[in-house]
Amino acid sequence: MSEEWLYPNAATPWGSSAYYSVRFAPANLRDSLAVLLGWHQQIRSVLDRVSDPSVARTKLQWWREELQRAFSGEPIHPLSQYLSPVIHRHQLPAMAFVDITWNVEAELLRPRPPTQETLEASCEQDLGTLFELMARCHGVSTDDTLKTARRLGSYCAQVYLIRDSGLLLRNGRHVLPADLLGNQGLSERSPADPELAKQLPELLAELADRARRYLGDSANDTRIPSALRVRSRLQTVLLDELHASQYDVAHCRVGLTPVRKLWHGWRESRRRG
Repeated sequence: MSEEWLYPNAATPWGSSAYYSVRFAPANLRDSLAVLLGWHQQIRSVLDRVSDPSVARTKLQWWREELQRAFSGEPIHPLSQYLSPVIHRHQLPAMAFVDITWNVEAELLRPRPPTQETLEASCEQDLGTLFELMARCHGVSTDDTLKTARRLGSYCAQVYLIRDSGLLLRNGRHVLPADLLGNQGLSERSPADPELAKQLPELLAELADRARRYLGDSANDTRIPSALRVRSRLQTVLLDELHASQYDVAHCRVGLTPVRKLWHGWRESRRRG
């Protein structure tokens, strides 16, 4: 089998937050985590690579069928050939993978999230579910700790959405909740409307405040594996950077250097309860 899906892979490239979060995981888990991240990236990429909704739905259905083959030990796709032993080694639940595919399909068909609560729930079903699977790879099985892992994943997804909102809007994606837009009289604006871009920093500031409240004290739970806490820590540093830029993402992209990610990742990995 090709080793392109092992760590580091396309979903965990050097210098990325995903790279450093996996880097601070136990060495014997890094390939398993990278494979999970690679699978998640493949599912999410359907939103960006396929413009025809019917073709995208067909691709997602194929991946659901491929999941069945992976769970039965007869995968076809090279990535699934690595995913299948990861699933069985860590006893990962099939429904978690299926939930991620259905969430992507819901994003594909939904004009925009109707409420901020819907956005948070969607983020939890997406990256939150992935974080749960990663926590299970570390041997986490208690419901409350898995719930916290899901919350961390949802928070990270919300920060990514804030960072990427300018690019997504320029590409015609309705990413901001309808109720948030309605509060500013922007509910009927198209994603590329200049007036929406003008008010984007104010809208994102509100989303960022809500994301911080949503996270609460979850990031301080040291029962959570360090790989997930590192990812959450890096997203909090990124959110601070976005705040410092006054959420100027309409025409540029705010990010962290690899050195900053390494420093904060190392500090978080050393933290104890």
